[in-house]
This record gives sequence, structure tokens and C-alpha cells, in this order.
Amino acid sequence: MWRMNILRFLLFLILIIVCLKIYSMSKPKQTYTPVNSNFWSKHGKSIAKKHELMSLTKEILQQGKEDIKSVLKAPSDHLKNDISSGMRVVHLDLKGAPPKLAYLKQIFPLLSSIGANGILMEYEDTFPYSDDLEILKSTYAYSSADIDEIQQLAESNNLKIIPLIQTFGHMEFVLKHNKYRHLREVRKYPNSLNPHLPESLNLVKKMLSQVLAKHKKSTWLHIGADEVFYLGESTESKQWINKGRGDIGQIFLKHVKEIVHFVINMHPGLKLLMWDDMLRKIRNEKIHETGIAEHVTPMMWFYQRHFDVAKVEQLLTKYVDSGFRSIWFASAFKGATGVGQVLTPIQNHLENHLQWLWVIQSMSQFPLLHFQGLALTGWQRYDHFSTLCELLPVAIPSLVVCMQAVSFGSYTDEAKAKAQEILGFKNIILDSNLSEGDGTFAGVEIYHMVHWIYRNLKSEVNILANNRTIDGWFNHYHRKHRFGNPKTMELFGSRIIQIHTKWEDYMGRFRDQMEKIFFPDTVEEWMEVHVNLYMDPLREFVKDYKETITLLGAPKQ
Repeated sequence: MWRMNILRFLLFLILIIVCLKIYSMSKPKQTYTPVNSNFWSKHGKSIAKKHELMSLTKEILQQGKEDIKSVLKAPSDHLKNDISSGMRVVHLDLKGAPPKLAYLKQIFPLLSSIGANGILMEYEDTFPYSDDLEILKSTYAYSSADIDEIQQLAESNNLKIIPLIQTFGHMEFVLKHNKYRHLREVRKYPNSLNPHLPESLNLVKKMLSQVLAKHKKSTWLHIGADEVFYLGESTESKQWINKGRGDIGQIFLKHVKEIVHFVINMHPGLKLLMWDDMLRKIRNEKIHETGIAEHVTPMMWFYQRHFDVAKVEQLLTKYVDSGFRSIWFASAFKGATGVGQVLTPIQNHLENHLQWLWVIQSMSQFPLLHFQGLALTGWQRYDHFSTLCELLPVAIPSLVVCMQAVSFGSYTDEAKAKAQEILGFKNIILDSNLSEGDGTFAGVEIYHMVHWIYRNLKSEVNILANNRTIDGWFNHYHRKHRFGNPKTMELFGSRIIQIHTKWEDYMGRFRDQMEKIFFPDTVEEWMEVHVNLYMDPLREFVKDYKETITLLGAPKQ
């Protein structure tokens, strides 16, 4: 309470001082520490604005106010208690770049050591579906024995496995197959399931049955149900609506209710989770009428660095009014800042987590809604057909930084020191997304090599496009006809060959590291998108150069 009184006094003082000095004040410097303040305001002020006010406080009262500043920066014991009372789950998105079992054996102990107590396993096509569902599994899907070993590994590291199985939207990995194409909500799009066809629900039941049969110790199940694109556009949906049976929201609720009842009847006591975004659009009374709030908990997700906190307030109120009595939140430590992101912008993700800490800290404003856990999501693809986001080893520093902020209640100097100790770095520079030191975590070689490739490969290969001598004496026409003067070609040849040799050697070593962690299809995809795009033109150039210069200035071929 005394801390709140100090904060109120400071905010009042700031308003007065800002009015007097607004033209002379410099732009406030951003802080990374959430303060113990009331998250909810009548006017829905954003966390970003409050961060700016706290930064002003530090600038205005810097002299002689170190004691107050330390109070504001100190992590809240209340917040630490709120976080520790809930689950801290790391999401592994296996629909892209699923790690080999050998790497999971290295990563699970790390997850446990940084404060995680669960893993949200989004299997998608890496689960070993069998019998008439065998077509769903990918070439490099885990085996049944692998799934058993993964669970044993999790148990030995005090990590609870929460399977995530999509049951409505994001069914691309299922609906891409001709066998199931007729179950699409819109025939030309493989995104969403048509919930009106009996075979659709039967398919989902079979998928859930196989997954749950392999996870008998799991006490939680996530049924997905996010981003059900084009729902309401099938002939069956339009007929359902035109007959006055309900709206699109009720179509969604009907399918979810059927899934929920199937699971709880088959596995009484199993706790269910679902993404919340589709619920946001549905009227409260319609949700309440279904009774699903008794059996499933929404997982509210926002991944932006500065999400709309007023909207979060509205949604929490909505879910209470809809009958829900528990809530999960979902942040992001990777895969949420760009569909083809290569390097993980740690600062963005840290700020996302700091905002969620504000939300968690203020959950006392919603006494009827119990905070159950935070899922730190790590998306590997935006959907089944999209390109890869950051590789998991590249994002490990972001995960560790974000988890330490969650564990300490803020990103204090102590949290930063702990993160650096875990990672084996001397320093982590957030604003430039750089690290100092070799690092000791599993996959650190890939972390460093991806950074090096991203920052250097394109610029070095561009020597081919920005060289006047090449443009004048060995352009595409010369290369096509093997027509060149060795005297001039020697001016650039040795440099080009040197660059080519260096990068081929580097890529050989990089591929070796990738193959230790990932299956061949992942290695091939990443190399094709991020390496061959630049290396193939270089390889072709060197080939043409070598063949032409051996002709010793011959006529056009």
C-alpha cells in the first residue's frame, strides 16, 4: 500500500512538472521494469504510456531520489507469488523444424533450469498417427517410441506435457490431402474444417483418441480452435444460418462443445485449453448457454511488444460474464515478428512479457477469474504452408531472457545476470540484438552461425552485382558465350574464388551443425531459402569464370 501511495504522489507530481517543462524536456528513455501499479484504469491507459511517465520520473527526480527509484524498480513480491502459483509453459511448435530427439534431451533440462514447469507440444504432422490416419504424419515424424521417450524425458525434468491438437482451424496439414479435401469449409482453402459434416467430427475424434492414448499421464489438453478462417462460407453453413439455427459464432460453439464433451466423457478430469481469439467475437450469453466454460479454459494470446491493454481488460470482463472462472495467457519468445524472421528480436519479446506481467500483477481486479498459467509461445511457422521463422537454437537467448523476466517479476539487473549465466554470455545487448561471449547452451553454434550468415553472406556476394569490371568484361552475355579476356578477368577472379571458397567451407560446417539438430527436410528448406538464394549465383559465376578463363581469350562459343 505504501508503494502505491508513493507512486500516486509521483504521478501527480509528474503532471505538474510536465506542464511546466514540456518544451524543455528531452524524450524520455524507455524502461524495461514494470512497476507495482494498478494495471486497470477507467480510461484504459496503455502500459506504454505508464512506462513513459516512469521514465519522466527518473529524469526529473534523478538527483536525490535514488531511494524512490529503487522502490519503483524492485520486483513485486505479490507479482512473484502470482507467477509462481501458475504454470510456466514453453510452447514447442513442431509443424516446422522439429528437433531431433537428441536435441530435446539437451533442451528439456535447460527449460527446467530456467523456470519452466511444462511444455505445450504442438505436434501437427510430427505425431505418429497410425491406421487410417497414417497419411497425416510427415516423413520425419516422431515414432511411437520417441513419444514415450519425450514424455519420460519431460517427467525426469519435472515438465508436464500438454499436447496441442488443432481441431477446427489450422487444419492445413490434414485438409491438404485428397482423402480429406471434401471436409474443407471452403473447397479451395485447406485452412478450416467444415463442422457440419459428420465425418469432420469423426476425424477429429480419431486424432484426439490417438494422441491421448499416447499421453495417458497428461492432465491437460489444448484443442487449438484459433483462426477458423472462412467459417460460415460453406454451403452447409449458409443453409444452417438461413434456417435460423444461429449465427457464425454459434456454429463455432457447437463444434467446440461437441469436441469438449467427447474429450471429457472419454477422459474425465482432463483439463482443457483453447485459444481465445474466436471467442472474442461471440456474444457472452451464447457462450454461457453452451456450458463449455465449465470444462475448458481460454488461453488469451497477444504477441505484440505493446498490445492493447484496454482490450485485454474488456476481454477478461467478457470471459467472466461468459461463465469462465479460469484463464491462461500466451506471450511469445519467437516467431511472432515476421513470417520469415531469421534473427529473434529479443527486445520486442521481452517487452511483450513485461506487459503480460502487468496483466498478471493486476488479476486481483478480477476475483472471479483464476490465473492458471502463462504459455511462452515459440512459433516455427505462421501456418503449415508458410516459411520457417527463427530456428529454435537462434531463439534460445530470447526464451531465457523472457523467462528470467517472468521469474523475477521484471527484467532487473539480477534477472539479466542470471540469463547471461545460463546462456554463458558475458553480455546481452538488447537494443542491437547482439551478445558477447561464446555461449554454452545447446545449439549455440547454430545461433552464432545464423547471425554470421544473416549479417555477411548477402553483402559479400553482392560484389558480383556492384563491380564495374565484371559489368564491363564478364557480364551475362560474356558468360553465356564463354567470351572473356584473361588479362581483365584476372583483376577480379582471385577475389571471387576466395569468397566462394570461404563460404562453401563455412556452409559445409554449418550444415554439419544443422544436421545434428534437425531432420534433412528442415536443413534443405533453410539452406534453400537463406543460403542458396545467394550461393547459387556465386557458384554459377565461379563455374563460368573457370571454364572461360581456360579458353585463353578464344572466339565466342
